[in-house]
Amino acid sequence: MKLSTHNISLFFLTAIQLFIVQGCSDSPRHNPQQIVECITQNRLTPEQEAHIRKVIHASEKAFALDSLFKKKAKNQGFNGAVLVTQKGVILYQNVFGYADLNNKDSLSIHSAFQLASISKTFTGMAVLLLAQDKKLFMHDTIQQYIPDFPYHGITIENLLSHRSGLPNYLYSFEDKRRLNGAAPTNDTILKWFSEANPLPAAYNRPGKSFSYNNSNFIILASIIEKVSGMSYPQFIRTRIFEPLSMTHSFVDTIACDSLLYYRTTGHQGNRRREREFFDGVYGDKGIFCSVGDMEHWYFALHSGCLLSKHWLKEAFTPRSFEHRSRHNYGLGFRLMTDTKDMKKVHYVYHGGWWAGFSTMLWMDLDADIAIIVLGNRKNNSVYDIKSVLSILEENKDTELETINDGGD
Repeated sequence: MKLSTHNISLFFLTAIQLFIVQGCSDSPRHNPQQIVECITQNRLTPEQEAHIRKVIHASEKAFALDSLFKKKAKNQGFNGAVLVTQKGVILYQNVFGYADLNNKDSLSIHSAFQLASISKTFTGMAVLLLAQDKKLFMHDTIQQYIPDFPYHGITIENLLSHRSGLPNYLYSFEDKRRLNGAAPTNDTILKWFSEANPLPAAYNRPGKSFSYNNSNFIILASIIEKVSGMSYPQFIRTRIFEPLSMTHSFVDTIACDSLLYYRTTGHQGNRRREREFFDGVYGDKGIFCSVGDMEHWYFALHSGCLLSKHWLKEAFTPRSFEHRSRHNYGLGFRLMTDTKDMKKVHYVYHGGWWAGFSTMLWMDLDADIAIIVLGNRKNNSVYDIKSVLSILEENKDTELETINDGGD
């Protein structure tokens, strides 16, 4: 049989993809240097990248993406950074607008944005790293690490999948906010819960239903600290940022001046958002990243260089089936499933909004596509993924529901 040029190109591309997916063994990589080596081995060579660019029509897609995001900036008020990657190739990256609208200081590709709830993906992966190390287990309860926590029967898996039934700290302590006292930390929130009288009512029994809740992930951040013996920022830096070469990423203000230099300011319209009362609470939010660093994050997830295949599968497996919906949740990640099969995952994603920031990380792991949009002006165009996918999938009829916001 005579192969056409197109078929040969597809065969070559498939071979490259198989090499990338299978390049790392499924054995856990405890040593950060092993992670670095795995990522280096799985990056495309210049020759592979050049070939893939031709096969996927990279130039045409980059032109279309540039036109799309220029319209978002001009007509819809988008202010931020974007990076789109396919098959290991960065198709498009650009910035629009200012780090601080008052000062008119232009954004750069290294500008760091508050990820808001995309931070939950890092907290989730940090917990799974400890599970991979057998330092904790999914069936462990909160009280094994925080003995005086007043809600019982909640497992780590319940927390990771938003099935704890806990009340949300953001809405449970409005009296504390009104008192205008010192801004709380994670330990402060846990103390408020343990000393509350009356105790804020739980939303539901543990494991009964899905209920998106920031309390889950601040508790997980505290468990990470108890198990690892490190602060949450230190653990995230040591186990994730440094091995993945995420050099413009940090947790809130706990960073050196050289990193804080790249920090952007959130805006509501043209109004600068000042520091929020709950900004010092992390795990559910609080991580700042550049779009380039987020591409490193995606690559680590897709290549399997950070976690074993077993734990990646656990992270991306739907956990909630009590209501018919395409929207589901794994362990730290939102999932969009097949219209007819809630167990079949089409997309893995997480959005966020917080104090003037709007963010989105959207991944098609099978097609090796990542869309990263980080905005420092609250703006719904950040969540318009369908228009981007129509370019990447070359106008394939994608059944995709609108994502209205980040879900914080």
